Formats: sequence, C-alpha cells, structure tokens
Amino acid sequence: MKNLLDNLYKNQSIIYKFFLLALSVFLIVYFFPTGGQFKYEIIKSKPWQYENLYAPFDFAILKSNEEISAEKSKIRKTHIPYFKYNVNTAKEVKSNWQDQLNTSQDSLLQNNPAISEFISGTIDEVYENGIRIKDESVNNYTFVFLIKDKVVNEVLYKDILTQEDLKPFLNSKIDGSDLLLSRNDLLEVFFEVFKVNVEYDEALNQNQIQSKFDQISYTRGRVSKGSKIIAKGETIEGEKLRMLRSLKNEYESQSLESSAFVVVVTGYTFLVLLSLLMLLLFIRQYRPDIYDNNNKITFIFFNILFLVFLTLLIMSLDTDYIYVVPLCILPLTLKAFFDARLGLFTHVITVLILGLVVPNSFEYMFLQIIAGIVTILTVSELYKRANLFISVVQITLVYIFAYFAFNMIKEASIAEIDYNNFIYFLLSGVGLLFVQPLIYAYEKIFGLVSDLSLLELSDTNSKLLKELSNVAPGTFHHSLNVANLAEAAANEIGANSLLIRVGALYHDIGKMKNPIYFVENQTTSVSPHDELSPTESAEVIIGHRLEGIEIAKRRNLPDRIIDFIRTHHGTSTVYYFYAKQKEEEDGEVAIDDFRYPGPIPFSKETAILMMCDAVEAASKSLKEPNTQLIDDFVEKIINKQIEEDQFINANITFKEIQSIKKILKAKLNNIYHLRIEYPD
Repeated sequence: MKNLLDNLYKNQSIIYKFFLLALSVFLIVYFFPTGGQFKYEIIKSKPWQYENLYAPFDFAILKSNEEISAEKSKIRKTHIPYFKYNVNTAKEVKSNWQDQLNTSQDSLLQNNPAISEFISGTIDEVYENGIRIKDESVNNYTFVFLIKDKVVNEVLYKDILTQEDLKPFLNSKIDGSDLLLSRNDLLEVFFEVFKVNVEYDEALNQNQIQSKFDQISYTRGRVSKGSKIIAKGETIEGEKLRMLRSLKNEYESQSLESSAFVVVVTGYTFLVLLSLLMLLLFIRQYRPDIYDNNNKITFIFFNILFLVFLTLLIMSLDTDYIYVVPLCILPLTLKAFFDARLGLFTHVITVLILGLVVPNSFEYMFLQIIAGIVTILTVSELYKRANLFISVVQITLVYIFAYFAFNMIKEASIAEIDYNNFIYFLLSGVGLLFVQPLIYAYEKIFGLVSDLSLLELSDTNSKLLKELSNVAPGTFHHSLNVANLAEAAANEIGANSLLIRVGALYHDIGKMKNPIYFVENQTTSVSPHDELSPTESAEVIIGHRLEGIEIAKRRNLPDRIIDFIRTHHGTSTVYYFYAKQKEEEDGEVAIDDFRYPGPIPFSKETAILMMCDAVEAASKSLKEPNTQLIDDFVEKIINKQIEEDQFINANITFKEIQSIKKILKAKLNNIYHLRIEYPD
C-alpha cells in the first residue's frame, strides 16, 4: 500500500495529464452532434470522383432556397390584405355631426333641412367602407377584405377613402348638388366631423401569410431506394446537385440507431484522443518547460475546450454562423503567453477537431488554418494597440479573400457566392479585439504573465522600482544599466527583449534590505564589511537573492520575473570574500560557504542576464578602460561562466554567446565614451 502511494505521489504530474486528456476527450465527444455523416464531398460543377452512387433509402428531393424564396414572394404578392372597420367611430360621427353643424358661424347652414339631408347622406356614403390612413406598403391591391361587425366583406380597395381622397370626393358631391352655399364652410363642417376608422390588421395578415407559408412543400419529388443518383465522372449540377444535397441533408438529420451511435462515438473518441495526444507529445518534445508545468497544460487545454464549445454552441443555433466564432483568438492568446510555434500547432489541432463535425469541413479547415498562419505572422508586440487593430484587419481580409477564392471554385459563379459570410468574418474580427481583456483575465486566473503585464512592470515609476531607487540608488542605477545591456543582447540573438528587460530591473531588489553592504550604494570609503568576517560578509551578499525572492512574492511579481532573481548568480562564488578568507586562514577553506545555491540559468533570457549582470558590475572596477582592456575583460568573465557550466541548462549556443560578447563590448565602449583625445 505504501509503495502504491509512493508511486502515485512520484507520478502525480503524469497522472494529472492523463486525467486532463481523458476529461477533455470526454467533454468534446459528449457535446459533438451525433447525427449521420455524409461521407462524400459535393463540389458544384465538378466531376463526381467516386463510384456510381445509388440511393441507400427512399428520400425526398429538397427544393432550393431560391425556389422557396420565390414561392414565399408569390404568396406575399397575391395575398389579399385584411382591414379592421371600427364601427363605434362611425356611429360616433353619425350621431355627433349635427352638433358641429350648430356651432357653424354660417347661419345658412343651421336649421336647413336640405343641408342636413345632404350632410347625413354624404356621411353615410363615406362610412359605407370607412376612412383609412394612406399606406404605401398596401397601396397596389384591387380588392381587400374589410372586417365590419365580425363580418368579412370583399370590397374595392379604392372605395375605402384615404384622408387625401376626402377633399376631391366632397368637392364632387357638392358640385353634383343644388346647394347654393359656401363650399369652404361646408368642407369645414365635414373635416371637423370625419375621423379615421379603418386600419390595416397587421397581426391577422401576418398570421394568414404564415399559414400559407406553412403549407409550402419543401420537396419536389422523391428518389426510390436503389435508384442511381449520379455516375462516376458526371458533372455535379442541376438535378444531380439537388439530389446529392437532399441525400446529404437526409443523412445528417437522421438519428443513429444505438449500435451505430456507439460506433460513431467510438470513432470520434479515437480521433479526438489522437489529436490531443499529438499536442501533448509535441509539448513534451519541444516545450519541456511547459510540459512540466501542469498549470500551463491546463491553460492550453482550457482554451481548446472553450473554443470548441463556443463553436458547437453556435452550430446548434445555425451552422451558417460558424465563422462568427473568433477562432484565431487561440493562437493570439498562446503566442502572448508562450510562443508562435506552440500557438499555431494548437490552433491546427483545434481546427482538425472541429473539422470532424462542421459542414463543408475542408473549406472550414482551409480558411481557419490560413487565418491562423496569418495571425502568427502578423501579430507582434500585442501590447501595442495599433498593432492589434492592424493585424485584425489583415486577418479579416485574408478570411474574405480566401472564402471568395474558395467559393469561386465551388460555385463556379461569382453571383452565387453567399456574401453574408463576409459580415460574419467582420464580426469575427471584432471578436478578436477582445483578446486583450481575455489575456488580462487569464493572467489573474492562471497566474501567467504576458507582454501586457511586462510592459506595466517595466515602468520605472512603479511603486517597487521607486522604492528601490530611494532605498538603494546605486543598485537601481546598476539595474538600469544591466537592463539596457541585456535588452540589446536579447535583440541581437532573437530572445524576448521585453521579458529580459523587466527581469533585469527587478533582479537585485533583494539588496533593499541591506543596501549599504553592497558597494554600489556605499558613499564613503568606510565599508560595513570591515566589521564582519569574510564568511559573514559572503552570507550577507548571497542572502540578497533569497531576500529578493521573498520581496517579489510579497509584491506579487510573476514567476517568470522571480526566475531572474533566482538564477542571476547561478552557482558562482563570492570570490572576493573567498580569497580573503583563504588569506586570513592560510589554509583550506570550504568553497561551498561562498557559493550561491543556484539554480543555474535555464533559458536564453536568464543566461543573458547572468552575463550582463556580471560584466556590468565588474566593469566598475576598471581604472583606465580602453578598447582592448574591455574586450579582454568581457571575454574573461563570460568564459569563466562557461567553464563553471553555468549555461548547460540554457538553450543558448556558443554562436549566440559570441554575439552577446560582441554587443557587450560595443556597449561598454559607448558607456565609457572611448574616443580619440582632442588637443587643448
């Protein structure tokens, strides 16, 4: 039992990775759509490259979207609209017109039976079909249905007067009468009395149109089982194309039987497992530092699951919207935290997984992989907002261009390309702009650090660096010099210059506890080390590394920055106090008492910092520097570090070290302003 627990403890990291792999596979396959899959690729106007295809079962031939749209358009055009007649308004007008007549200023209009009879008859005639508001959208009909007292009557549309029709109608009625009265006074009475009482019944018309839509047949004939659909070499067009698309739709809409369901799910499981296993093996082979960090592995798998689930969710709503998903946010994010190669490889694996279930899988994978490559090539220095906007525009244009070119082949006609997808690509580009807040959230959740955070940490006005400049100004100045040297060296060999600059700024923060014990902070010739033994002095000097780690953790500095504090002295010795101790004891001295505990640098960046720190600190001892002296001095210090195996764990080559030496020599020559002397 004890051995079992010991083995579990020793292998907990690998056990966790297998658990994460199994969980990811289960979740992806569980949410995969499990309908039937059509195993042939249909490309319009291209020859059928497979064997003769016969109908495996009876199925209906579906009408095209254009045919369905044409039928719906015809229904709308032939639909006779319904109008509501408000009986109460008509009754109110007929009962109240006499009151308006009595208030008229014209005495001839009052108490005149002929006038009253004319007005009453005209009102009855107008409200036979009522008055409506003029509506251009329903202005081209001959007949309409008028609903009056729950009775539907078919009437001429022009017989329902609009407000604009009233004046011509009343003028004609007045002209046809024998009344010798003022036309304006009479019209004024009518216009004061009349009210609109007929309106278009929106709800009823929509229901009637929809009921007719529901009666549309979406099929146009059937194909019997065993019938030949298409022969090898035949061109995929016309009726052949419709039959193939109908068969594909029938396959994808069918529910699988239990035995077939198990087979399909098993196949999905194997393919998804293989894909994710390849990703894990890639990380193990080429990114061992990430592979050993379960937090980073979890972060990578979380991003894959997040985008797979988001795509499947959009597919469940409408497969036409799959390009709305900003899939390129995956390589963007991984490049921000790790590197471009891992970002692209992970993106390709994710696209392959989604390619198992998305429609037009080859087109989808082609577009997404091309877009992922463009993302990796164009996005640099993500912390600069302008760069992100420019890259998003480039990615969107590549999407549109690739889709357009792909569909020129597929549809064999520019007119038949679905341009709605261009809008989806634009929306996907907008989604990519949210990568910066997403990166910030990931930093807080997973404890990672991106270039955005590094940029903030590089600000010398930050609280910790201002404290360093106040407490240990000499150390702060030394850190700035080291940062400049290290940044130049990193740029020369293609290392992460921003990361190494930040690491250099913070690598000596441990000296804040006892700043006076370090020579760069001493302002007098009296040194506190004069009162200590060499062993005690070495302990103080070596202790600044541990003090720095503790301060960094209290101030929540990222682990990637703390790595520079841990490794910037590697396992080197405090040689000055070691030699002094040997001189005092005149015998054997335990060198380990004067050695830094390590670890030694394990990356290019930490190795560069060690070189630059040692060279910058020791250069202060040069009395009368000249070019030859500086060159020999740099060679001596770095060669000694190589002899002590300080760089054996760092992925840095001898060629790169030679380039770093060259940069350091040039920079030190500039610092000491070595130039010819001018005569007085």
